[in-house]
Amino acid sequence: MNPLTEKQIRASFLNTSKREAAQATLPDLEALDWERLDYVGWRDRKAPLSAYVVLELDGRPTGVLLRAADAKGGRPRAKGVCAWCEDVVVTDDVSLYVARRGGASGRNGNTIGTLICTEFGCSRNVRRPPTFTEAGNDPDMQELITARRIAGLRERAARFVAEVGSTR
Repeated sequence: MNPLTEKQIRASFLNTSKREAAQATLPDLEALDWERLDYVGWRDRKAPLSAYVVLELDGRPTGVLLRAADAKGGRPRAKGVCAWCEDVVVTDDVSLYVARRGGASGRNGNTIGTLICTEFGCSRNVRRPPTFTEAGNDPDMQELITARRIAGLRERAARFVAEVGSTR
């Protein structure tokens, strides 16, 4: 992913007001390993149920504001698989995130939701070495599997963000 500035991130949101975008608490952009990211995702440390994702869609930074389901109900979380990275190893740290659609549809209360890694570790998950069962000892197969995982993550995340911006 190409490095982004604070200004680019704040201007990228499809489903926020200018005020909401200005009030978003951003991550430390200097500390991010941009070359190993397929999207930038973070939880707002000042508003724990708010989260943000920014990725490149049609060559432009495009972001969405997400709302996490409240996991403080005292019940243990059910295991799940992230819809973006589809990692079957890390299944206990997945949360339901809901995004208000962009434009008039979102102002009318329409939302879309999906399961995503709670701390947005998808880029790390798709780059983990394939298991022996997945690829054996063949380095070419391991590289191919990792490349397919990365491409799948990018495609699924971009599809979700595009759906948030669609005007259904």
